[in-house]
Amino acid sequence: MFRNLLIAALAVAVVGTGVWGYQQKQEKNQLQITANNTYQRAFHDLTYHIDQIEDELGKTLAMNTQRQLTPSLADVWRVTSLAEKSLAELPVQELNMDDTEKYLFKIGDFTYRTSVRDLNKEPLTDKEYETLTQLYEQASSIRESMRKTQATVMQGGMQWLAQNDEQREDEPTQSSSVAGHFERLNKSVQGFSEVEWGATDSAIRNLNGELKEALAGKEKISKEEAKQRALDYLKLGEGTSVQINDSPKALEYPAYSLSIDDPDNQANYDMDMSVEGGEPIWFLQDRQIDKAKISLNEAVNKAQNFLERGGKEGMQLVESTQYDNVGVLEFAYVQDGVRIYPDNVMIEVALDDGDVISYVGRGHLIHHQEDRQIPEPKLTKEEAQAKVNKHVEIQEDHLAVIENDINEEVFVYEFYGTRDNDTYRIFINALTGEEEKVERMKDSEPEY
Repeated sequence: MFRNLLIAALAVAVVGTGVWGYQQKQEKNQLQITANNTYQRAFHDLTYHIDQIEDELGKTLAMNTQRQLTPSLADVWRVTSLAEKSLAELPVQELNMDDTEKYLFKIGDFTYRTSVRDLNKEPLTDKEYETLTQLYEQASSIRESMRKTQATVMQGGMQWLAQNDEQREDEPTQSSSVAGHFERLNKSVQGFSEVEWGATDSAIRNLNGELKEALAGKEKISKEEAKQRALDYLKLGEGTSVQINDSPKALEYPAYSLSIDDPDNQANYDMDMSVEGGEPIWFLQDRQIDKAKISLNEAVNKAQNFLERGGKEGMQLVESTQYDNVGVLEFAYVQDGVRIYPDNVMIEVALDDGDVISYVGRGHLIHHQEDRQIPEPKLTKEEAQAKVNKHVEIQEDHLAVIENDINEEVFVYEFYGTRDNDTYRIFINALTGEEEKVERMKDSEPEY
């Protein structure tokens, strides 16, 4: 009798396991389909934007007046930004797409710089016209490559995730895969003749290169030291499971990639820590976040304690927003009462238990200086405030250092003001009185 009951129980267990496994497989397949659809959309958007870049560049070559040329160049800049966004949404992080990313950035930066100046007073030079001609020819080459890849994807029904799962680091990328097409695209960009970019070459933004330079010369740490620092940083116990590997080769700075399993809190962490200096560059906690139990103000206190524990002194909250059950906080370093916005960190705090679930410290690592040289303002606060739109009611003001649209540091007065139901942050150059930037502040997102 007991034997029959045992057999029956085992049979039920086997059936139950099979059903559970089937459900898990179905859920995984559904997630994979959703992700593939998202990647397909981003890819087709990218192809469309590349077409637009070629069209708009072609138009500029036939124009001769500022009234037509300025908005057309601005359109190239706008569409290039959309192309960069679409490329960033694709699963090509393991590929070296630096040349393509830099090329798109340079097109956007060149057209932006050209469009914002008065072309009646400073018309296009012969070199700039030659640059536009080269960009148009090269954009045509990129468009053709993208169209071939698009045809292959559509005809062959390639799956973005399938090619990632099957690809191995020690195997060459198959020429027929999506990854293979993107690698050929990047190589074709490498093969372009050198373009005379003017000031853009010196202004090209390479955050990974800047981070490498900022960390260079600091004491290197071992994998075991990185593991212990991560556990200390996250306040996790010794028994926590930690997997650590060298970072992908595409990164310019040496770093360790850590995957941390915290079963006590049913959470997992991913983190990049620099080899030089042993600094956490970013980390992300992955877990289910329950209904909010603490306020945004309490979350700010949790984040400030976290920064102090990590040795980040002198950081001040400059922006806070709530998205569902998460507080998104930006902190900037303050020197002599001046906010240094490039020297910042971004932190997300779960509002169910106050855990810091996300941290990005790249800005702080790149820009932090203990004794930054800050000039004296040439305008008084009242003179600067007079430059603000008269319909904006000023509520708060600060001195600050920001980066402008071409990544140059600028000393400014920062004014917070309201107009109707909107709040704005307006930056007026403290040396020249020019309006450097206007931002509309985001409201907290409602929970749906």
